[in-house]
Amino acid sequence: MENKVKRNLPDNLMSEMGLKPFETVDIGNPEVNRVAPKVRVTTGADKVVNSLEEVIKRTVQDGMTISFHHHFRNGDFAFNKVMDLIIKLGYKNLTLAPSSLTGIMNDKVIEAIKKGVITDITSSGMRGSLGDFISHGGLKKPVIFRSHGNRARSIEEGEIKIDVAFLGVPNADPAGNANGQEGDAIFGSLGYALIDAQYANKVVLLTDNIVDYPNTPASIKQTQVDYVVKVDQIGDADKIGSGATRFTKDPKELKIAQMVNQVIVNSPYYKEGFSFQTGSGGAALAVTRYLRQSMINDGITASFALGGITKPTTDLLDEGLVKKVMDVQDFDKGAAASMAKNKDQQEIDASWYADPHNKGAVVNNLDIAILSALQIDTDFNVNVMTGSDGVIRGAIGGHQDAASAKMTIITAPLVRGRNATVVPAVETVVTPGDSIDVLVTERGIAINPKRPDLLAAFNKVTNLNIIDIKELQKMAEQQVGSPKALEYTDNTVALIQYRDGSIIDTIKQVKE
Repeated sequence: MENKVKRNLPDNLMSEMGLKPFETVDIGNPEVNRVAPKVRVTTGADKVVNSLEEVIKRTVQDGMTISFHHHFRNGDFAFNKVMDLIIKLGYKNLTLAPSSLTGIMNDKVIEAIKKGVITDITSSGMRGSLGDFISHGGLKKPVIFRSHGNRARSIEEGEIKIDVAFLGVPNADPAGNANGQEGDAIFGSLGYALIDAQYANKVVLLTDNIVDYPNTPASIKQTQVDYVVKVDQIGDADKIGSGATRFTKDPKELKIAQMVNQVIVNSPYYKEGFSFQTGSGGAALAVTRYLRQSMINDGITASFALGGITKPTTDLLDEGLVKKVMDVQDFDKGAAASMAKNKDQQEIDASWYADPHNKGAVVNNLDIAILSALQIDTDFNVNVMTGSDGVIRGAIGGHQDAASAKMTIITAPLVRGRNATVVPAVETVVTPGDSIDVLVTERGIAINPKRPDLLAAFNKVTNLNIIDIKELQKMAEQQVGSPKALEYTDNTVALIQYRDGSIIDTIKQVKE
């Protein structure tokens, strides 16, 4: 079976799992049904249980689906506390359905897989030892990777049915009202956890900070919570950024950032009230810096900034250069702290952010998105999932979702080390080329031929180095050569879903 990005899909898995091949980025206007969680009615004045083990015994059974959020990122302590006890208590055949998997979780997930505790995984991504383990056939069933918006859609429509959500929070009152804005381990927006709290059959909050009732503002509400568990420490806020939010000093990244800014300010979308989303890497933060100065020089303000939020973005809010920040996740302590003091930094859940099957996600109002890539090919397809060795080492995150912007810009160096970034065909298609409008490398800027309007606009600008993407690919090949084709087995270790649940690609097991 071949889909519209010319990827062969395994007929047996597609049939067994009732999956459909990717066809188009046009989601259309389908009518869909939503599901509702089971609710055990309780007065719930005090839901505090001192023993996490006791709560697990009350809520978890073999074969269930359990979920977690990743807002603490590499400062997360909740996941390993829960999984240690689940492994100890001997549960089997669980489906793990977190919003994403971070490095601090890797060893525990591998242990749980080896002991038969976890037999299915769906997530936004994985890296490090876990990605390597899965890529070499460590899990019998294929992992299903979903974007943040697609995960929200899948939960709301019942494709992912969460039995128990274990949600770490920096504060909660005895009834279960909680937010991410106060305590020793603040992380700001609870955007990804809010979907779990709304749709899981049982919701367990873990916190090291039980406060007086009623706790407001309440992001997670007492109407959704079954148990509150007091733990010694829920997370380390200093590790939320974990280097992802560094300001770059790399000349190549700075050059790319300057070129991206030139693309933005010379585009038809750069005007009073425009909107944008940037990432958290060094080049993306530099773009924010350059864009800030351009906005000051030109007397332009943005209506809103979106996505995973960093302090440079909230600084724009404080300066009045951005009127609103729509915040689904915070990537550093500065952005997290800002939410508590600025009413214009709006917490949004993953559905409001990017679900393609609701009555209007924020990404639908997005003018400009600046995204990164591990690889991009001459059809503008983007890979953010697998490395040049075929090993899983990334996450879809909101990549597919934000790429629905009116102008989506990919930033990438022409080569990384001895590996080309611009290639004839990516190893794994995650975001289809129909969603990508512009590629910016340090050697030149490529415009998708499907956007002749942008090509016409940028050709009028004398200081933009516009190059055909096939020429960029040849430049990369001349610099590092043509790599030997990777070898895989026939075993499918992961399925890549597009935003609507269709299968855009698969990941095969790396041959030893």
